[in-house]
Amino acid sequence: MNYVLACLTLLQDENALVVLKARGRSIARAVDVAQILTKRFATDVTVKAVRIDTEEVQNDEGSMSNVSCIEIRLQR
Repeated sequence: MNYVLACLTLLQDENALVVLKARGRSIARAVDVAQILTKRFATDVTVKAVRIDTEEVQNDEGSMSNVSCIEIRLQR
């Protein structure tokens, strides 16, 4: 709910744009925040774009790992 409240604060302007970004296991949380915003609290907010990708990051052992990421653009 902290993320939802933060997004609501940013969406106070008429043409506000909020971009939710998440990687790995946090993707589900970003999707939940977008759904809660658009279905419950701010029904006039719409999802303008969703972008999914894979990033290469270096893990603790020094090898490269592929990590899924998502970007959700919300606009009033």
